[in-house]
Amino acid sequence: MLEFIVLVLSIAFFFYTLLGGADFGAGIIELFTGNKSIRPIYKAIAPVWEVNHMWLILAIVIIFNGFPIIFAQMSVSLHIPLFIILMGIVLRGTAFTFRHYDTHVDGTHVYYHWIFRISSLVTAVFLGVSLGAMMYGRVDNDPNSTFYLQFIAPWFNYFCFSVGIFVALIFAYIASVFILGEAIEAKQVRFYGLLAKRFSVSMILVGSVVLFLAYFNAVPFFELALHAPVSWLAFLGATILLPLIWKDINNQRLHRVRILVAAQVGLIMLAWAAVQIPVIIYMKDGNHLTLYNSVAPKATLYYLTIALVVGSLSIFPSIYYLFRVVKFKPK
Repeated sequence: MLEFIVLVLSIAFFFYTLLGGADFGAGIIELFTGNKSIRPIYKAIAPVWEVNHMWLILAIVIIFNGFPIIFAQMSVSLHIPLFIILMGIVLRGTAFTFRHYDTHVDGTHVYYHWIFRISSLVTAVFLGVSLGAMMYGRVDNDPNSTFYLQFIAPWFNYFCFSVGIFVALIFAYIASVFILGEAIEAKQVRFYGLLAKRFSVSMILVGSVVLFLAYFNAVPFFELALHAPVSWLAFLGATILLPLIWKDINNQRLHRVRILVAAQVGLIMLAWAAVQIPVIIYMKDGNHLTLYNSVAPKATLYYLTIALVVGSLSIFPSIYYLFRVVKFKPK
C-alpha cells in the first residue's frame, strides 16, 4: 500500500512540476518579455490552467492523510513561505481570470498583468524555497527555540533562495518550450526557441550555485549525492538530452521537444529523489522525518489506497480527454 501511495504522490508532483510549473513559468516569461507574450500565453494555458493545480491538491491530500507528521511539521515550521505560496496562487489565478475574461478593457488590466507576472515569479521561488528548507536541515522542533530559529532560519538563507531561483528557471524553461509548441509565426518560433535556450543555460548555472552552496553550508544533500550513482546517472541523462533538445528546437520538431523536456524534468526530479528519499524533512536535531517514521496507520493507508485507485480510474482518463480536445491538433 505504501509503495502505491508514494507512486501516485510522485506522479502528482511530476505533473504539477511539468504542467503547473509551465503555468508559473508563463507568468515569469511575461514578466521579462512584456506584452508581446500575452497572446501566446493565453493560447497555451487558458484552456487548462485551472486543472493543472489539481495535481497539487492531490499531493496535499495524500500527504495530509498518508503522512500527517510531515504535513504538520511543514505547516508549522514553514508556514510563512507556504502562506506566500498560497497567496501567490490565489492572486495569479484571480488576475489571470479577470484579465482574460473581462470584456471591458480599461486601466485595471495593467494591474492584472503585473499581479499575474509578479505573483507567478514569487510563487515559483517560494515553492523552491520550501523545498530547499526540507533539504537544508535547519527545521527546529524545539518549543523553547526563538521565533527566528523556528520559523525564519529554516528557509531564510542563501541556499534555500538559490533552490527557489533554480525552480523558477525550470518553470520558465518548461513554459518557453510549451509556448514554442503553440507558436504559429516563424518569428515567434525563433523568439521562444532562443528563450528556451537561454533559460536552460541559466538553469545549469544556477544549479551549479545550488551545489556549491550545499557544499559550503554542509547541507546533507551534497554529501549524500556523492554516493548516489542513480542520481549521477539521472543528471547525466538530463545533460545528454540538452543538445538533443536544442537540435530539435533548431529543426522545429516542436512536439518532440516537449517530450524530451518532460523526460529531462523527470530525470532531474529522479536525481533529487535518489538522494533525498526516504527522508522528506531533515531536522536540526537529527530526528529526520521519513516516509517510514511519519506514515499514517495501516487502516488509513488502506482506505487512502482505495480512494486513489477509484479516483485514478476517473482522473487520468478525464485529464487525457481534456488535453486531447483542447491541445492535440487533428491530423
